Amino acid sequence: QVQLVESGGGLVQPGGSLRLSCAFSGSSFRIWNMGWYRQTPGKERELVAAITVVGSTNYADSVKDRFTISRDNAKNTLYLQMNNLKPDDTAVYYCHAEKKVGFFATTYDYWGQGTQVTVSS
Repeated sequence: QVQLVESGGGLVQPGGSLRLSCAFSGSSFRIWNMGWYRQTPGKERELVAAITVVGSTNYADSVKDRFTISRDNAKNTLYLQMNNLKPDDTAVYYCHAEKKVGFFATTYDYWGQGTQVTVSS
């Protein structure tokens, strides 16, 4: 059973930085595509950034040039470096793992419990 545990959230002033971490266990980390999502009350969960098994990345337009997603396969850990944070970045951030298996590309995915990021002065 895959387990994802996020850490690194907290309260930061506008313009500040945080680094989120997601510890992965229960499977071979290197074969999973990974992502960070965020959600605020009353809104749908949205993709922030994603990284594939070969290291290709994708970002939401709202975080491009400010956030960087990375993975360390040796440490089974996913990261999200967040710079120049804005109040609109306030949300619960979730780690997500996904892989597709077999001829019919059956999708397996897991979520972490989330970590709160609050950007406020």
